[in-house]
Amino acid sequence: LTLTGPVRARANLTALESRATNGAAVAPPGPEGLSRRKVPSSSAETLNLARDRNPSRRSRRRSDPDIPFWQSYWFLALLLLVAFGFLAISVSLFLGLDLPDSSPSPDPDSAVPDADEGVEITYGSVIKLMHERTKFRLHSHEVPYGSGSGQQSVTGFPNVDDSNSYWIVRPRPDSSAKQGDPIPNGTIIRLQHMRTRKWLHSHLHPSPITGNLEVSCFGGDSQSDTGDFWQLEIVGARKIWRQDQRIRLRHIDTGGYLHTHNKKYTRIAGGQQEVCGVGDKLPDNVWLAAEGVYLPANGNK
Repeated sequence: LTLTGPVRARANLTALESRATNGAAVAPPGPEGLSRRKVPSSSAETLNLARDRNPSRRSRRRSDPDIPFWQSYWFLALLLLVAFGFLAISVSLFLGLDLPDSSPSPDPDSAVPDADEGVEITYGSVIKLMHERTKFRLHSHEVPYGSGSGQQSVTGFPNVDDSNSYWIVRPRPDSSAKQGDPIPNGTIIRLQHMRTRKWLHSHLHPSPITGNLEVSCFGGDSQSDTGDFWQLEIVGARKIWRQDQRIRLRHIDTGGYLHTHNKKYTRIAGGQQEVCGVGDKLPDNVWLAAEGVYLPANGNK
């Protein structure tokens, strides 16, 4: 059936309204209608999905300046670098620590053998006392301390050939011991400085450098007190004091051991070590009788 005239026009209008009702865009016939066609919504979604799958678009989105800096790759890399730096410093400090040994330490005196048979030290002998670890000699001179008691100072002296390092071994004033008698372990003795005639002395005044017990020289031939008393402690199994025998001298009044170390004076007694008293039995309070004039023991003449 062929429609002509007004009937045909109404049929075309009805078809256009039906398309509009179904959501399709109405385009006039001809080339202009083709250029104005609306893209279906399903096609737009397909384009958006293609954009999301594009790597270049994703990278641009991740580098968006709106992302917080702590979520950026450069910031995470910086945190890792700092963490590794702290780890390296911690390891180096740990390896440099001198950690104490958890096992019980042996007595330092038991590991050293006794000295060979040497000359017996007797009362009246003139000796030099050498500090075992530093090899400095016990020394005094007519220079008073600038602090503490102000008495004649006692130091450790590095040179061997110094006359101010000689000491005379004397008994206690109330002792019956005579010149030439040997000196057993545990005996209380006195040491008289040969040059100035004063006694090796100690008290509760602080020492100049470390603040330990001050050791000085005090008194004279006719002046002596209990501050001059020192008890002989022989290291090892020997019973009689001999040359080169390791010993300690413990002060009777204060209980401090005759001690020296590598703490040195810088002014009046420059280069000389501090001599002091300490309450603990340490390797730095071990001495040996070195150079001197040793009187023969009574009965061995």
